[in-house]
Amino acid sequence: GAGRFSYTLAEFPNFSMSIIIPILAPDIPVIDQAYSKLSNSITVEWRAVPGATSYLLTAQDGDSFIETVVANSPGTVTGLKPATLYRITIRSINSGGKSQPSPFRKAKTVLAAPILSVSSPSCDSIAVSWKAVYMAAGFSVSLMRSDGLGRMLKENTTNTSLIFTNLDPGTLYTIKAYAWNVNGIPGDDFTYNQRTSPNAPADVQVAFNSGALRAIVSWMPAEGALTYSVTASSGLLKLKCNTSSASCTVPSLQCGSEYYVSVTAYNDAGSSKPSDAVSLKTIPCAPVNISIEEDESGHLLVSWSSVNFGHYYVVFVKSDDGLEVHCNTSHTRCHFQSDCGFTYFISVFAYNKAGQSPLGDVFNYTTAPCCPGDFQAVLVSSDTVQVSWAPARGAEVYETRAVGWRGAVLCNDSATACTLSALQCSTRYNIAVYSFSEARGSNTSCASKDVATEKNRLVKVGPTNHTSTEYTSVSGQGCGGLKYERSIEGGGCGKRRCSACHGPAQMSLGWMFPTPALTPCCPNDLILTQVTQSVTNISWSVGMGAQTYVTTLESPKGQAKCHTLQNYCLLGCITCGTNYTVSLKAISETGLTSTCTYQGYSSSACCPSGVKLYRLGNNGIRVYWRASDEMISYNTDVHGSKGNFTCTPSSGLSHCDITEIPCGDVYTVVVSPVTDKGLKLTFCPRKIYSVTCSGSSVGMGKSTQYIYSRSMMFVKHVSIM
Repeated sequence: GAGRFSYTLAEFPNFSMSIIIPILAPDIPVIDQAYSKLSNSITVEWRAVPGATSYLLTAQDGDSFIETVVANSPGTVTGLKPATLYRITIRSINSGGKSQPSPFRKAKTVLAAPILSVSSPSCDSIAVSWKAVYMAAGFSVSLMRSDGLGRMLKENTTNTSLIFTNLDPGTLYTIKAYAWNVNGIPGDDFTYNQRTSPNAPADVQVAFNSGALRAIVSWMPAEGALTYSVTASSGLLKLKCNTSSASCTVPSLQCGSEYYVSVTAYNDAGSSKPSDAVSLKTIPCAPVNISIEEDESGHLLVSWSSVNFGHYYVVFVKSDDGLEVHCNTSHTRCHFQSDCGFTYFISVFAYNKAGQSPLGDVFNYTTAPCCPGDFQAVLVSSDTVQVSWAPARGAEVYETRAVGWRGAVLCNDSATACTLSALQCSTRYNIAVYSFSEARGSNTSCASKDVATEKNRLVKVGPTNHTSTEYTSVSGQGCGGLKYERSIEGGGCGKRRCSACHGPAQMSLGWMFPTPALTPCCPNDLILTQVTQSVTNISWSVGMGAQTYVTTLESPKGQAKCHTLQNYCLLGCITCGTNYTVSLKAISETGLTSTCTYQGYSSSACCPSGVKLYRLGNNGIRVYWRASDEMISYNTDVHGSKGNFTCTPSSGLSHCDITEIPCGDVYTVVVSPVTDKGLKLTFCPRKIYSVTCSGSSVGMGKSTQYIYSRSMMFVKHVSIM
């Protein structure tokens, strides 16, 4: 059964006991207020609960809630949604546990901040826009210079955009915006820094560099501008340059154009309006369609087409002796005096306020060569005339023409002498020497002289007391043979007196009976030496029994003949580079003839024409010529006070380069054909050139003697020897 015992502590002296007092959870806190200052949080205030070490805040929205532990009041729960009503409770916490939730309070988060889109559509305005904010009834936007200067601008609106105007260009502004609800409670604010775009640059200045065809543009710096862009527009063509400074160079402008130059400033907000355009008219282009003609002897007419923006023109004419004249005109033509035998270098420039046009083509015009001076024509034998003259300025080749009643005899040579052989006896010839140049052809206005050849002198046959009779020829047998029958011709050139002279019948005429006679021997040796391109010297050994000789060179191109009492003869009118048949007639005192034929003769190659000099770089020249035959080799000799130079190109080439030659010297240039045996001809004409170090000038541009490749040539031709 159940029993009941009772004891006292005295009965258990060794018994000890600890009393455990439990810790209770703290009291329930009471919320004083709950409010929202930010759209993602609510702040709660309460009185402290004794014994509580922390507090648990809970914000509940429907079935979802967010909890936050805080140390004391006030406390904030975060991570909430904007413009949302929450039930807020709080619990106190200590080691004994959590208290029960406090009575709830309702609190609503404020509106979210509007997210701004900001731009500067012009240098004095800022545009602000944003998307609609949930539960917002209106918006407030304020703007102020970031440096604190000036006043603040504030706008309230129910729209989602607005524009601030009358602002300072290129200035940084701070923009703040927030939304409010129907109760006027403001939400979060949004801050944004925006700079206005710069103002258009002012005081734009344009300096034109006519030599380089470029413009240097400068302006006053614009406030807040980081970079600038310069645009030069001409029709559809636009040239630009960009810079961060206050000046810029626009290259590659075109002559004869008008450009409109404007400057635009840029910063991170955008661009300014372009500045007011400044007109720039460039230099005129070089005149074209230049023509040069001798409208009358001694006068050059230079004409050209007008060019855009050309206010006036200057024509520079420089002769190859260095003399320069010019003509300044507002028209499109100029007249100049000219002399024979000169090459004139002509350049035409156009001018306006911007300056001088670029150098266009430099034209050359060569007047007809002068007529030879000191003209002499001397009869040296019955059928040969020696012609000589002084050099004519501008002449490269001379043509000697002897016109008689039976035709004309021509001699072409670069030498200043010519031998006209094989002329008709007893004939009056009109002889003239004409100058020739490649550029202008022949000057046919030169004066002429009349020269009459003599009739042939024949051998006298018969007693000295008989009347002297002249004979043209007597035929004979071989060398040293006898002949007793002769064909006698006399009484003038080419006229037969009788066909046979036999017996006493001729005594009544005072003539002798035929007597034995020796036929002359042919010379053993015959030597031909070319003196000039058109003259060959023939010499031979004396033939036994020969008193006079007739030498003949014959080819399909013509015949040269000489009748002489000597054992040498000059044959003129030889054609260079031609094969000839060589024959000689030895005539005895009695008129017997031996016809001697020798090995054929080839006249030397023709001297090249058109010799010109070009500059190659700083220290070299190119000698150019026009070859008479592509298969001929040529040798070039250049002699000057600073050195002598030689070059021999490969066969077929018509130029030769001397890579190292001192400038600033006068050089004699000779281009000669080279024979198969490697010998140079010695009679080709010499030409003298002055090789300048910097090129001779025409007007304000470069000029050369020969305008085939203007970029290469800076060599001036002085004269021809």
